[in-house]
Amino acid sequence: MKIVVIGGTGHVGTYLVPELVTAGHSVISVSRKKRKPYSDHTAWADVQQLVLDRDEADKNSTFGKQIAKLSPDVVIDMICFTPESARLIAEALHGKVQHFLLCGTIWVHGFSEQVPTDETQPRKPFGDYGIDKAAIESWLLSYSRKTGFPSTILHPGHIVGPGWIPLNPAGNFNPDVYKTLAEGKELILPNFGMETVHHVHAGDVARSFINAINYRNNAIGESFHIVSPQALTLRGYATAMAEWFGKKANLKFLPWEKWKLTVSEKDADATWDHIAHSPNCSIEKAKKQINYNPRYTSLQAVQESVTYLLENKLI
Repeated sequence: MKIVVIGGTGHVGTYLVPELVTAGHSVISVSRKKRKPYSDHTAWADVQQLVLDRDEADKNSTFGKQIAKLSPDVVIDMICFTPESARLIAEALHGKVQHFLLCGTIWVHGFSEQVPTDETQPRKPFGDYGIDKAAIESWLLSYSRKTGFPSTILHPGHIVGPGWIPLNPAGNFNPDVYKTLAEGKELILPNFGMETVHHVHAGDVARSFINAINYRNNAIGESFHIVSPQALTLRGYATAMAEWFGKKANLKFLPWEKWKLTVSEKDADATWDHIAHSPNCSIEKAKKQINYNPRYTSLQAVQESVTYLLENKLI
């Protein structure tokens, strides 16, 4: 099949595009600007790469039409962030593709209430990102039911993989947290460290898109959580990483209002976003309907990423 991947050189596309090529598909990768994927693969030599500025094209309602002109069988959209952008591309592709797959986020749920959270629980998102992604899902699935447009939405957790810094045990992206644990120094965590984070390896996300294509009849008109088998508490995550470094975790806890004063405003804001959501999502639906079986646990995914950072002296 001819498959267009919008945002093909990003975190997930780095794994997804080569796997699609290896599986025998003809792949066109669309990106806003020329950039290399996070890791090299010989399959990229067989990929047609196009540069299209989606934001600019959407202003004139031409982006979806440009994608349609490529005559794809399947479109995978990794970078749709507003309901209007989703509407424009879906309407442009209606009747012209066999399958349209969109990348969402587990933040569509907002605060965790009943855990593990499944796809049927009511959406109560907060923050622009979660609100917009939830609105996209609501509109797109409704559009599919009304018109027969063949859409699927996959909701990843905190995506990690070699080449970028994973969400750390303090709920932010400061690499010094790993250094602190590796050196056996005191790490201060907010509250009691019982909030949760839910990672997923970019390679597992890539395979979930391929599975959704392969199990198209079970996937169309549905949304799925794409995360590791289990979420981690901040406390458990910090303890496991300290042990991985050969150290005993030296943890201290402070109430949020005091803890946020111990870090930068940027790190405090990131931590608040993550602990406020405290995602803990079920993958049972994805396992049953699209045979999603992640190869990585949260810790395995993070440890592979941190190994890369250490080997390349990035932390």
